[in-house]
Amino acid sequence: MGLFSRFWLEQAPHTATLLINSTTSEASMPIQHFAPPPHVKAPPLSFATRVGDLLFVSGIPGFDAHGALAEGFEAQFANVVVNIKRVLDEAGATTRDLVKVNVLLTRTADVAAMNALYAGAFGPPPYPARTTCVVQALPDPKMLIEIEAVASLAKG
Repeated sequence: MGLFSRFWLEQAPHTATLLINSTTSEASMPIQHFAPPPHVKAPPLSFATRVGDLLFVSGIPGFDAHGALAEGFEAQFANVVVNIKRVLDEAGATTRDLVKVNVLLTRTADVAAMNALYAGAFGPPPYPARTTCVVQALPDPKMLIEIEAVASLAKG
């Protein structure tokens, strides 16, 4: 037998429980799902999921309060930050709880602006670990940026 002898999910509305029975102990970790805001026409996903003390924030593009993509990189970046802060707040966290951030850009020309805006939005130092990638495209051709993140909800 391997380390994990059983693995299954039990689902209820907005909650799933991950049950692991190993050869040394049993653990039950509920999975909490955070839905996208009602104004955002999102694909089938949760904006974030919490497992134990970790919050996994899905890639969030620059939608505004009305669900529309803003014009221009700076406006999209600002909307991404507002949306990330909203889901962090809903989970009881702040940007200071972020441990890893992945930034996807569609234009190399936006890297310098992103670094400047990022420093203001996620600072002061120390910053979370980060990967920045310039990709060929995001799901909507008007999307210039998408950010996903992992936060620690451990207090103490």
